[in-house]
Amino acid sequence: MRISRGAAGARVLAFGAYQPAGVVTNDDLAKTIDTTDEWIQSRVGIKERRIAGPEESEVDIAVQAGGKALAASGLAAGDVDLVIVATCTLEAQIPNAAARVAHRLGIKAPGAFDVNAACAGFCYALSAAADAVRCGSATNVLVVGTEKLSQWIDWTDRATCVIFADGAGAAIVGASDTPGIGPVVWGSAGDKHDAIIIKDRASFLHQEGQTVFRWATTELHPVAKEACERAGVDPAELAAFVPHQANLRIIESIARKLGADKAIIAKDIVLAGNTSAASIPLALSRMVERGEVQSGDLALLLGFGAGLTYAGQVIEIP
Repeated sequence: MRISRGAAGARVLAFGAYQPAGVVTNDDLAKTIDTTDEWIQSRVGIKERRIAGPEESEVDIAVQAGGKALAASGLAAGDVDLVIVATCTLEAQIPNAAARVAHRLGIKAPGAFDVNAACAGFCYALSAAADAVRCGSATNVLVVGTEKLSQWIDWTDRATCVIFADGAGAAIVGASDTPGIGPVVWGSAGDKHDAIIIKDRASFLHQEGQTVFRWATTELHPVAKEACERAGVDPAELAAFVPHQANLRIIESIARKLGADKAIIAKDIVLAGNTSAASIPLALSRMVERGEVQSGDLALLLGFGAGLTYAGQVIEIP
């Protein structure tokens, strides 16, 4: 079954992903902070994570992921006329990441802007890309989620350093005769804006873990169901559920309440950690590479994080 609601005209053409080479295991962390592999796995489900080197920036890893998505799509750089980068970890806000990524990939004079919706950023950017294609503002769009969270983490704070990691994931969005990206369901809970925060340029990321856990496990499954309803898709028809890779316990809780009994549940967090806006396209890229999903399958994406922001949509796998 195809997505039956929402205007025709946009679909994902290809995915691409990149992770830095540096691997940090739970046992590595246990050498410097009061933690154990068992403690970390029981609370967040992570075994290891990738950390970028000092010479790698958010833009560097975005270029790697974006280049892979572009190559997989079969398009040339000249075919792309809009670049959107979702990130919340730029060390400097000016210039934006999108223009730099486009330049380094040889994409000439595209529209270029960044989106900061934290861990929901990729879903926000994907929706913006689909809308741009549908209304004729763009022909093909490169969407990248990229994060270097390691530079904003206190590596002596076991509440955060065991969770977050670096990486980038990308998608190419282009025209379609039938809907390939369903309507987005998005929103925010600004009353909880201080649950995940970087107070100023001299501060590290701080997270109220229990507040975020309760919010995610009680408030987000209706968003996931509504995204299916707006797309005209029954959760039982989903081949995959790809939520933001925040915490394995959160992922499993939302999946149980969704009722997508046949869907493969993305659990990329185990070996990738929480990569914020990069986590959904990273997980999708690997699911495609491993053959866990096939072209034409339906996947539900659900991003959520600082703000607090959330967004979800059903897409057709390219």
